[in-house]
This record gives sequence, C-alpha cells and structure tokens, in this order.
Amino acid sequence: MGDVVNLNRFRKAKEKAAREAQAAANRTRYGRTKDQRAREKDEAARIAKEIDGKKIDDPV
Repeated sequence: MGDVVNLNRFRKAKEKAAREAQAAANRTRYGRTKDQRAREKDEAARIAKEIDGKKIDDPV
C-alpha cells in the first residue's frame, strides 16, 4: 500500500508555494533598493527646487 497523504495539508502547501512565488515575482518587479528610493527622492527635490526658482513673483 502507498503512504497516507493528508490532502488538506497538501493543498495548503501547494497554495503557500504559489503565494511565495508570486511574492518573489512582485519583489523583483516593484521592489527598489534603499539607494534607488533615496536617489529618486533627491531627484524629485532637485526638480521641485528648480521649478520654484523659475517662478515669477507677482508685484502687487
């Protein structure tokens, strides 16, 4: 005779493996390193400062 297999446990393990695979794919697709986030933040601040410097004040 074959080994007794708990089908509920097998099903849950299979679903967990699928979730972990999806999470790994999402991390590679959407994940950014700390350096990348800092660089983007600095770039946005630089652009905002440049735009503010080009504004013309209204003499009222």
